[in-house]
Order: sequence, then C-alpha cells, then structure tokens
Amino acid sequence: MTSFDDRDGMMWLDGKLVEWRDAKLHVLSHGLHYASAVFEGERVYGGHIFELDAHTERLSRSARILDFELPFSLDEINKACNEVVAAAGITDGYVRPIAWRGSDMMGVSAQQSQIHLSVAAWEWPAYFAPEARMMGIRMQTSKWRRPSPDTAPVHSKAAGLYMTGTLAKHAAESAGYADALMLDYRGLVSEGTGANIFLVIDGKIHTPIPDCFLDGITRRTVIALARARDIDVVERHIEPGELANAQEVLLTGTAAEVTPVSEIDEHTFVPGLITQQLVDDYDAEVRRRDRKTTLVGTSSAL
Repeated sequence: MTSFDDRDGMMWLDGKLVEWRDAKLHVLSHGLHYASAVFEGERVYGGHIFELDAHTERLSRSARILDFELPFSLDEINKACNEVVAAAGITDGYVRPIAWRGSDMMGVSAQQSQIHLSVAAWEWPAYFAPEARMMGIRMQTSKWRRPSPDTAPVHSKAAGLYMTGTLAKHAAESAGYADALMLDYRGLVSEGTGANIFLVIDGKIHTPIPDCFLDGITRRTVIALARARDIDVVERHIEPGELANAQEVLLTGTAAEVTPVSEIDEHTFVPGLITQQLVDDYDAEVRRRDRKTTLVGTSSAL
C-alpha cells in the first residue's frame, strides 16, 4: 500500500495545483491540535463528481458551524474539485476537500488563524470488498456512542467527530467484523462508523432521524429512490431491540454506496428484493447523472 504522503500527481492547495508531495501543513496547525477542520468525501463516476454542489454546500455549512468561513466561493471550490479530477485523469475514484485552521495561533482560541483549503483525488475501489457486497457485511454494536447535539457540532462533517468512529471500527475489525453499529447518546440506533443505516421491516424502510448525526447526501438520494418505487420510508427513533424485527439491513454513504448487512451482533439478515433494487437504482442513478453531464460537456465543447 502506497502511503498517502508519497504519491505522484497534483493536489489543489490554497488556490493552485501543487505537486502531491509538496502539499504540506505545519505541525502546529490548529486543525491538527484542536480538530478545527471540516471535510467532504465525494465519489467520481465516469469522470463526474456525484452531487458535487451538495457536497460543497455542506462543506461551507460545516465550516460555519465550526465558526469559520471558507476562503473560496462555492464555484471556486467546485472548479478546484473538477480540476483535480481532470489533472489526475480519474474516471472512477474519490475526492477529499478539507478546510482547516492554520498555525497562526496556538491555543483553544484561534479566531485570527488563516483558513486553508485543499482538494485531493485518487482512484479508489469499493469501501467494502466487492465480493462481500451482496452477501452483506458483518457488524457489531460499539461501546462508543454518537454525542448529543449540545455537546458536539453533530450536524457538521467535522474531523473531530470521527475519532469515536475510528475507535469503533478498529475494535470491530479486530473482532473479525467489517464495521460497527453506533448507538447515540440515548442508546438509540444511529448509524455505522461512516454510513447511515436502513432497516427493512415488513416491506417498509425504517431509518433513524438524523438529529445527532449527519443527514447523509447518499441517504437522501436513497430515500428518494425508494419513494420513487412507492416504498414507504419511515424516519423515526429506532431501539436496538428492533433489529430483531428487520428482514433486511443496509448502509448508505458516499464511500459505502449501498451496502447490505448480513449480521449485527446476534441478529442475521438476508439481502432481499428491496436491498437489491436500491443497489441497482443507486448504481444507475450515479451513472445516469454522469452520462447527462458528459453529454452536456461534449455539446458545450463542440
């Protein structure tokens, strides 16, 4: 595995493309010491970044929640993301914009620190092994919980919020599982370590209300796809014991896409018709938008 700091190619940093290995930050950057950083994860399909506008808007909103403004406009960030993908010649891959407070001030307060913004992109395979995708992944419930909205900026995609996800996923992988189920501060089902969760119960889809975690962009896409098929989607609080009532369970996220779950603790599930429909519909949706964008781009170029 090639280290992410030692690769060929170009990265966008503070307004221009730079050599990948030259994209650096100082060790005393506030974002490193105090987690004052926000980021996005975006997927590239056929050279097109899926839901780029939505991701960039969320990046800006996350920054404001962390009490800073991005130093570039939404259009400039979109252009940077597309520029990086084009420079790397990526057809199918991943894009990571990130903004952070720099090293101008060192301490809890850093209101005068410069805000930096970087965009990187790379070829990236499926988040979970392709051969395991339709078989479903195994999960275990983590001891770590998602925090209350009055204890953390839970509606931002902030770097610091992923610490517990890392701990939960490491513990799950060490125990032979692919991912962990995160409960929230009330003990209710919330999400995976980096993906939203859906339960299929008697032909209806149930998913937790995102009141203390991100309302994912892929989550919203999948809900729309399900409703387009006239499948009822119920957003509500879900008790862990209700896993016993589910016939199918799936995760959704930019990285995970639509991934079936076969096991959570003692509960087992069989990916069925609804899961397969959503996998197929999501795959078609991301490619459909790619074809539309490609045709428009080709027409404009002519």
